Amino acid sequence: MALQRVAVVGAGAAGLCAARHILSRPHIFAPPIVFEQSDDVGGTWCYEERVGSYDNGRPIHSSMYRNLRTNLPKEVMMFPDFPFEPQLSSFLPHQEVQKYLQSYCESHDIRANVRFNTAVESVKPVAVTTGREEERTTWEVTSSDSSGCQKTETFDSVFVCSGHYSDPHIPDIPGMNNFKGQVLHSHSYRYAEPFSGQSVVVLGAKASGLDISIELAKVGAQVTLSHGRPRLTFPLPAGIQQSSPVESVEDDGRIRFQDGSVGAADVLLFCTGYNFRYPFLDAAQLGLEIQDQVVSPLYRFIMPPAFPSLFFIGICKIICPFPNFDCQVQFSLAVLDGSVTLPPRTQMEDKALRGLREKASRGVLQRHLLIMDKDQWEYCEALARSAGFPPLRPVVRSLYEEVWQQRRIHPENYRSNNYRLISDTQWELID
Repeated sequence: MALQRVAVVGAGAAGLCAARHILSRPHIFAPPIVFEQSDDVGGTWCYEERVGSYDNGRPIHSSMYRNLRTNLPKEVMMFPDFPFEPQLSSFLPHQEVQKYLQSYCESHDIRANVRFNTAVESVKPVAVTTGREEERTTWEVTSSDSSGCQKTETFDSVFVCSGHYSDPHIPDIPGMNNFKGQVLHSHSYRYAEPFSGQSVVVLGAKASGLDISIELAKVGAQVTLSHGRPRLTFPLPAGIQQSSPVESVEDDGRIRFQDGSVGAADVLLFCTGYNFRYPFLDAAQLGLEIQDQVVSPLYRFIMPPAFPSLFFIGICKIICPFPNFDCQVQFSLAVLDGSVTLPPRTQMEDKALRGLREKASRGVLQRHLLIMDKDQWEYCEALARSAGFPPLRPVVRSLYEEVWQQRRIHPENYRSNNYRLISDTQWELID
């Protein structure tokens, strides 16, 4: 049989993971073609000091800020078969993660398969009739290189690994035009010093909102951390006060909060997440709805039921990313090689939509429907069971949950801890 041709969109962690596993099955798959619009691997882990657009007009993809350190230890973050260098501390600056991904790329000989400075313009399904009048789908992928030269090629399947941390989500706030100060999203935040001495309202108290607020307070900014979550009970640095969500901006430019209080600010900084954006796909043609922070229906959070040779890797939130990508990729390749048999399209659609409806019935907001959190472990285990690859080691979950707790108790200094895995089920805290 002819080898299957696979296109991979993006050479970040998910795309490299897809390429690594495709290359490990040379009897089934031709070497993949990985399309990467920048000039290096690493995706969002490639720090870029500039914001906005590159000289060629393409938007800057990365949302890294200069002093970002991982909020998961390397022992949990790593791909299951590729540990970080053991001498590194557990919580790493972003440069070390970028080096790790470059090392992963070199170790698995992926780089030769990456087309750098090449953007995917469109991915279209094409129905092909085979000899027995069976219909199957192939994919036409049109890309353009740095000179603007376009090329269209045909593939048997496509892995969408373009991430979802590059199109800022800015909620609609009545009266925003009245605000007199600076407005930016964390996507365009790089370092704290320019905000020294200013009053900054940070909207959102998840990982980036909290980290950036602490950075701002350390350079003497007066920070109002505005969020709708239960009040944070752990100690916050001097210079950070909490408030209810922003309700509107008054005619005079002051900010009104939901509790009725009103205050002035120099800066509004949105740490409000990102939209899913796939400009190269026609969602309606694929039977998908893409709304702000949800893509549905996706069977197993990976594939459109109407086109189960298109795979979205890493679409869920609040997960242990690299291990999650690894499980999704291996499951997807098992679908392609026939070792996983999919149910009929209607059943896949029903299962995908039922899961989202069940969450919504529990009061989960639409923008939170793809948050996995505690469900991620059973999800990864189910993928491993179905496709017959080794499940994640229990120690990954155990340490992940420990760090989650430490982060809630000590948001400023939990990263000073270092850990070591001592077995499949045990870890230890080291000096």
